Amino acid sequence: MTLQDLLGIEYPIIQAPMAGVQGSALTVAVSNAGGLGSLPCAMLGPEVLRKELAAIRSQTAKPFNVNFFCHTQPEPDVARETAWQAVLAPYFAEYRINTSAIAPGPARTPFNVEAADVLAEFAPPVVSFHFGLPSADLIDRVRSWGAKILSSATSVKEALWLEAHGVDAVVAQGIEAGGHRGMFLSDDLSTQLGTFALVPQIAGAVKIPVIAAGGIADAKSVAAAMALGASGVQIGTSYMLCAEATTSLVHRAALKSESSRLTAITNLFTGRPARGIVNRLMRELGPINTTAPRFPLAASAISPLRAKAESLGIGDFSPLWAGQNTTGCREISASLLTHELASSLPNAR
Repeated sequence: MTLQDLLGIEYPIIQAPMAGVQGSALTVAVSNAGGLGSLPCAMLGPEVLRKELAAIRSQTAKPFNVNFFCHTQPEPDVARETAWQAVLAPYFAEYRINTSAIAPGPARTPFNVEAADVLAEFAPPVVSFHFGLPSADLIDRVRSWGAKILSSATSVKEALWLEAHGVDAVVAQGIEAGGHRGMFLSDDLSTQLGTFALVPQIAGAVKIPVIAAGGIADAKSVAAAMALGASGVQIGTSYMLCAEATTSLVHRAALKSESSRLTAITNLFTGRPARGIVNRLMRELGPINTTAPRFPLAASAISPLRAKAESLGIGDFSPLWAGQNTTGCREISASLLTHELASSLPNAR
């Protein structure tokens, strides 16, 4: 069975779910163009999630994907938060931010019963996860309405684990990919491989379809991924300048600048490794800092710095998520981009 048959799509092109730079408009545009549009849901409460799903259902009859994180939510650690704020103290002073107003708390919520209840109202045809899988009872809820389940793997070991736990297809996330690493069986960054090394290894180890992600920005790289054994591709960065994306002005400017050529994996913004464009905070603190609170709690202290700097048009404290290959970023419609990405595929329009 092809990925198109599995997911009910025309092209084996999946738009990566990208929290903070998109809503339902991008999802709809990609799905209507023949790909699989995705909605990032980790930062959406139940009512906003319901509103976004209603918007999607009202604008397309095509399949779409909803994506959730499934990390274990940590308890706030006052000592670690205090140490983290001490590291950030010079920046708070520079921007005259009152740290007593910073309340530690979650910025991203793992998939839970409340989210599953909302999903059940809309029965989305595809549900994907990052950082492994949720509990078996939640997976059973998702399967109850016939949804196909995808999840990210950053190693052969993770891909085999996901296959053993019943996913319908695995997203092979190479080290080039922007945003959060999907790693969940290890936190050792030395285990992370490039896309074109990872894809054939996973494709040779599992029997389910493999979706390549990371560094894929145009039709040629789509074809290359397919030649290495991928059944489809997942692309995020190239969609970030599309009209339907909600990427901020600061983030858009960074993507269009020379600085977009230099990205790094950092834990400064959320507490978990993620790839973004190198900015002042990453240069001055180093991209990985062991003082940062556990994911997603590191974001709390960064948030006021980010808000203040962005109000001045500065991205020094913003998570400028992007993959290593930003050459595909263009200010065109998501529909046109989807068709262009699929242009090297057999039977493409």
